[in-house]
Amino acid sequence: MFVMSIIDEKDRKIIAILQREGKATLSKIAEEVGLSAMGVKKRLSKLEEKGLKLKALLDVEKLKIITAIVAMEVESSEALEKIIEKFKDCPRIIKFFVTTGGYNLFALIFAEDFYSLESVSLEKCSLRAQPGIRRFEIYPVQEMYYDSYLDVKVVADKNREIAPCGVHCGSCRRYEQNRCLGCPATKFYKGML
Repeated sequence: MFVMSIIDEKDRKIIAILQREGKATLSKIAEEVGLSAMGVKKRLSKLEEKGLKLKALLDVEKLKIITAIVAMEVESSEALEKIIEKFKDCPRIIKFFVTTGGYNLFALIFAEDFYSLESVSLEKCSLRAQPGIRRFEIYPVQEMYYDSYLDVKVVADKNREIAPCGVHCGSCRRYEQNRCLGCPATKFYKGML
């Protein structure tokens, strides 16, 4: 867990610089913060131990990636846990959020086109098709504010026959009709990622 109380002013400046410019060099950060490059490197190592994570994000607007928020009412904690476990390696799910209220599970998902988004919300590979789902709504995101960088999973080796959720894209009717690009983790994938 990232503990803010043990982060001082220089740490906050380093984090702010990296959030603004993820590729900032140690020298550039050091100059802005008033430390040596080695001092910045040591602080970054300590910040990583405290919970800071540096990673590549994709600009979904520039890449014309469609994002959507999925709201689900799951009938039990057991069903919720099974869904989260089943889809933990699904590249189309950016994040799961467990909440309280009428809908108790939300997902931020992506697709490259509306046909694929429809597949992700209707087919066997969809969250909607999972046991324990009582209600399901999907809200395509029309506009994103402040910045459009998201942690979209890019799978380097697309050599899987079966998607992480257990579905075989090659035998899917929608995939065969070119109405879905397939799972980005499989050899059947026809998308840009």
